[in-house]
Amino acid sequence: MLNEINWPHEYLPGTTDNFASNEVIVKGINAAEVFSNLIDTSIWTSYYDNVADVTFDNTQGTILAPDTRFRFKTFGFPIEAEITEFEAPHDSNPGRLAWHGWADGDAEHRLDVTHAWLIEDLPEDRVRILTQESQKGKPAKDLHESKPDTMNIGHQDWIKGLAATVLASKAQ
Repeated sequence: MLNEINWPHEYLPGTTDNFASNEVIVKGINAAEVFSNLIDTSIWTSYYDNVADVTFDNTQGTILAPDTRFRFKTFGFPIEAEITEFEAPHDSNPGRLAWHGWADGDAEHRLDVTHAWLIEDLPEDRVRILTQESQKGKPAKDLHESKPDTMNIGHQDWIKGLAATVLASKAQ
């Protein structure tokens, strides 16, 4: 039985303006390795082209942790974010990471999202990396209508790049 994302009710998929869901299952790496690479924002740009200018507001360093407030640019938006769920994988429990993110502005430009990650070990030396984002606002509606589907394409690139980074580090 695969686990699922824990959603705040106001971001429940199917009730917001846009929703993206992306997943890969990879052999030869584990959830702890993936999680430690995901929370290290200093390497995001090395494996994901659609992120820039990550800075932290309330902590020093580049490692995400509970209650971290940070900023970054993605999909053309300057995003402010705060970690809302942080659980490193342990025993048979999956790793969980989520942030509430927003881009301020008037009704035409405000974007409000929850971006969540679930990373779990599977039998036979496999790991599942799932990321989902639920979005509200006019920009989210526009992203929902975009062709090609830039949000799903971008997030798929992110998780594939993350997995490739972990695999490459093991090969060294």
